[in-house]
Amino acid sequence: MTLRGDTLAIKNAGEFVNLKIDGFYLRRPISVCDVEGDVLTLIYKVVGGGTEAMSAMEKGTELLVMTGLGNGYDLSVAGESPLLIGGGVGVPPMYLLARRLLALGKRVTVILGFNTADEVFYEDEFKALGCDVKVTTVDGSHGIKGFVTDALPEEYSYFYTCGPMPMFRALFKATSTSGQFSFEERMGCGFGACMGCSCKTVTGYKRICKDGPVLKKEEIIWAD
Repeated sequence: MTLRGDTLAIKNAGEFVNLKIDGFYLRRPISVCDVEGDVLTLIYKVVGGGTEAMSAMEKGTELLVMTGLGNGYDLSVAGESPLLIGGGVGVPPMYLLARRLLALGKRVTVILGFNTADEVFYEDEFKALGCDVKVTTVDGSHGIKGFVTDALPEEYSYFYTCGPMPMFRALFKATSTSGQFSFEERMGCGFGACMGCSCKTVTGYKRICKDGPVLKKEEIIWAD
């Protein structure tokens, strides 16, 4: 989905927007894939009524969108050769992050993880940016057979990731450097008022929508 409007509140890669959809009480949080000028690009997967309604929207539809939500990724700690890891619907925010890191002169490696070849998207777009791109599929139908952990390079300065929880747990154990995880969570308000998306960290409870969605590797406490 491509939207045109006021994007000035979007500062960091890894932030998200909250869309008001007619007929639904709660807004839908969607990660920012790219932003350039007044154009905002969102990529989403149809998983329920809200996203299904989004997929049926026609050109010219006007939406109420809360922008600039969440903390986003901290690029100042990336080092010279950061590693970006996106799993499934966690791939989109990696795109803006890659663009920003490349603009800083970093050597960016990207690992994109999917279940099958039919699910693969944005591989060519990352390559066009100039990233070193590796794709994994669980069934081996495209790229490297296995999970994103099977494609980890021997050396990288730091890592950034977004994706499903099982992938996060595996990366937490398999990665050799510090990193940042962008969590997905059901949200009520999207800006920290309702406390519905709180999670426990080493420094206490944090709200995924306001204090996150990005958490540092060292502060994460995994629930049983």
